[in-house]
Amino acid sequence: MSTISCKTIARIQIPDSSMAAQATELLREYGSDLLYNHSMRTYLFAALNGQENKVGFDTELLYISTMFHDLGLTAHYRSSDKRFEVDGANAARDFLRGYGVSPQSLQLVWDAIALHTSPGIAEYKEPEVALLNYGAALDVVGKGYDQVATEDREEILRHFPRMGLKKNMIATFYEGFKHKPHTTYGNMNADICRCMLPGFVKPDFCEAILQSPWLE
Repeated sequence: MSTISCKTIARIQIPDSSMAAQATELLREYGSDLLYNHSMRTYLFAALNGQENKVGFDTELLYISTMFHDLGLTAHYRSSDKRFEVDGANAARDFLRGYGVSPQSLQLVWDAIALHTSPGIAEYKEPEVALLNYGAALDVVGKGYDQVATEDREEILRHFPRMGLKKNMIATFYEGFKHKPHTTYGNMNADICRCMLPGFVKPDFCEAILQSPWLE
């Protein structure tokens, strides 16, 4: 697992407050090397985009959001009945309450994590929410890949290699919610279940309307 020996990568400063350091340690303790590297790249891509587009954002809150954004997939933080994004958002909110963070900031971080897999919504919310969605989408599916300078991509990857993300991320996602496939209804994670879970039938919204109990 890579360590942050350099505080600035691709012109982006890594937050080094005690709160940021503790969030990083939680990710390293309960997450995998794959999730740690993915989360660090996500933060760097997100912050780089915000910096280049002169978007005002809270660096520390964006960083905390990124450290927790996939922790809901892990055995320590996953619930039996909630979307993994909500599990991660709840964990981050509990963590930040211990630091006396304002209610507004708690809600901002919660929204950023809960909505990071919600394209078409997240990008229209606060900068921290939009940037986390951007960074995660760039790292996982390459959205906006050509917007990042080659030298920046290469520097980020030197510090945080992808570790076979294309081959391993689907299984990582699935491991996080294979026990609760119903939570993927209405979001992209249903595609993961369809790919990995034999016999899984992706719920159909049209059928839900037609089969509702209303008499007409």
